Amino acid sequence: MTATFSLHSIPPIFLNPPPRRPSPAGAGAGHLPVRCGPRDNRGPLVKGRTLSTEAIQAVQSLKRAHRADPAAAAAAAVPSHLRRSLMRLLKADLLAALLELLRQDRCALALQVLAVVRSEYGPPELSLYADVASALARQGLGEEIDALVEELERGQGPIEWGDKAVPRLLKAVVGAGRRGSAVRMYGLMRRSGWGPGAKSEDHAVKVLSRGLRRMGEVALADEIDEEFGLGGGGGHCDDGANQDKELSRV
Repeated sequence: MTATFSLHSIPPIFLNPPPRRPSPAGAGAGHLPVRCGPRDNRGPLVKGRTLSTEAIQAVQSLKRAHRADPAAAAAAAVPSHLRRSLMRLLKADLLAALLELLRQDRCALALQVLAVVRSEYGPPELSLYADVASALARQGLGEEIDALVEELERGQGPIEWGDKAVPRLLKAVVGAGRRGSAVRMYGLMRRSGWGPGAKSEDHAVKVLSRGLRRMGEVALADEIDEEFGLGGGGGHCDDGANQDKELSRV
């Protein structure tokens, strides 16, 4: 039996589609208005989190190597094949990979990248040392902080002490309870021209003085108070809670 079709067998809705709604006033012909959802639940943008493909691949390569050989991540030197890959990166990508590792608290891997930065581009800025020291302090890696300060101490020539980097680096050293490193920091800062009248925040002086006092270096803290005209303020602030509150303000 052969079936036959005609226009009468097709529902009218397919033959006569509904007319298009007119565009709202002021809208261009053929354009539909698009409404965005609520903006309240959107998270804030994080500055500096845009990584290039090369930086992402470098981070992934280091993490894969760590999973394959955990002992390699604890070594001071980067494996030769990974070092060659890192050396091919632009400086901006290398620093971005280092900061991303710090954000993930992969401090051992970040220290390896820092070694490549030093060898390829010379001593980095003090702010980068402050970033590394802060991450090490979060993880309780005091010996690594000592090594970082010793590395600064061995550096050639005076160090440019940025106003914002100084208190962050001091906070990491003092917060980790590294008395020897705090004393080295004071000596290094003096050799670099840091003293009364230098362009340093007063708060950085207080962090160093009170941190040294809390760790038993009372004589040195008194010397700093007198030299910078703190009026003995550090000597009368032996209360631990007040010192911790001062450190947390950095």
